[in-house]
Amino acid sequence: MEGEKEARPQLINPRNQKEQERERLRIGGRGSAAAMSTMKFCREWYAAIVFNNILYPKEEKDRRLLLFACRNCEHQEVSESKCVYRNEVAHAAGERTQVLQDVASDPTLPRTKTVRCAACGHGEAVFFQATARGEEGMTLFFVCCNLTCAHRWRE
Repeated sequence: MEGEKEARPQLINPRNQKEQERERLRIGGRGSAAAMSTMKFCREWYAAIVFNNILYPKEEKDRRLLLFACRNCEHQEVSESKCVYRNEVAHAAGERTQVLQDVASDPTLPRTKTVRCAACGHGEAVFFQATARGEEGMTLFFVCCNLTCAHRWRE
């Protein structure tokens, strides 16, 4: 349609680098997680029957800029995000519980005999630091070394 402009990614051209940098800063400089999670394809090779028309991340060190570049042609786009890859792992609640129970038999973890288990009275516990849910700082966790008890607490 006339009057409407197609939203096209910016191409790297030495003549308009300053203009592209201003546009990148105007947009915000950072893309959303959704923007980085989609695959990008070369607009030049998109219609052609090419098996490798994916745009790959490329760093332009002197300008500290992340680009996506085609390996078939000279096409490059300024990245909307600073993130190239994100891997989020979601664990079920049952998995976390099993890990805490197995901690007591892990010989690589530090042990202490200066605490007593409130549940069974055993005098040895394994301890480690981790972030507690909803807290920012590290918390010291203890797990009773009595394998029939495996009581856990934190200080």
